[in-house]
Amino acid sequence: MKLKTILTSSIVVASMAFTGIASAVDITGAGATFPFPIYSKWAEDYKKVSNFNMNYQSIGSGAGVRQIQAKTVDFGATDAPLSGEQLAKDGLIQFPAIIGGVVMVVNLDGVAPGAMRLTGPVVADIYLGKIKNWNDPAIAALNPALKLPADPITVVRRSDGSGTTFLFVDYLSKVSPEWKSKVGVGNAVSWPEGVGGKGNEGVSAYVQRIKGAIGYVEYAYAKKNKMSHTALSNQAGTFVQPDDTTFQAAAAGADWAKTPGMAVVLTDQAGKDAYPITGASFILMYKNQTNADKGLAVLKFFDWALTNGDKAALELEYVPMPPAVETQIRNLWKAEVKGPNGQALWK
Repeated sequence: MKLKTILTSSIVVASMAFTGIASAVDITGAGATFPFPIYSKWAEDYKKVSNFNMNYQSIGSGAGVRQIQAKTVDFGATDAPLSGEQLAKDGLIQFPAIIGGVVMVVNLDGVAPGAMRLTGPVVADIYLGKIKNWNDPAIAALNPALKLPADPITVVRRSDGSGTTFLFVDYLSKVSPEWKSKVGVGNAVSWPEGVGGKGNEGVSAYVQRIKGAIGYVEYAYAKKNKMSHTALSNQAGTFVQPDDTTFQAAAAGADWAKTPGMAVVLTDQAGKDAYPITGASFILMYKNQTNADKGLAVLKFFDWALTNGDKAALELEYVPMPPAVETQIRNLWKAEVKGPNGQALWK
């Protein structure tokens, strides 16, 4: 299902009235662009049953982490999970809200969505600047049925600190030793090649505008903009298409309970159906809330999303959190999130 409302820089998320809170509370969040389409849809649905406003700024994971650390928002959102050590240092909790996938998108005449096949090492070599034309033998060998032009490849990547970038380069580091040694992993890296776009929106716009371009975006952006994504080979050697079932296959073996901060990274997972650039998006908030009403309102919104947001998530090709993980998340809230009086906010 397509989003009825497309928003570019921020969304207004409404949250419902809660027992014991007499008036509306404005709640602010900022961060990852990766989950922006589903947060937009949840906002639209939640507003129908609520009278609280939450302003979410889609500014990238790196900026979202900085905003919550600076205490300028009520929650941050990041696709690159913080370590247990960093969470403890900052006094934060972290929990996953949604699972999705990052896809390669191309602008080539006559190439339908999902028709092109790429492997991780080939993508790494494109982004390293080693493969420069679309008819390179490495690409042609994977796509004997496609008529590939000799056109140069224009590499498009993120210009801002990004959890989408983290997932992409984490994957490349797992499949390409050269990428791992020369570029590495992070929300932002020193790119060997390419033009930079801000946010998934910026990357999408560049790829759509430049013939011969390749970029990486969250799958919902590719679908919404009718972009040509590629199939990718996974750890098992299977070429898989991105969708909620292949994202779920990648998440099937995740052990959230035993990972500090629930910081599970889902790239390059085993399994013949696992999509290789799958990831979760995480919410960050302070353990000790100075404003109990705002802290509780944030928890109420995500409780509603976990309970009622599955249908919308699946329609946008995201994967909802499994019930067992939802229980772990709520138990985390009960144990860790306290109001100014030191009492648990979530009962």
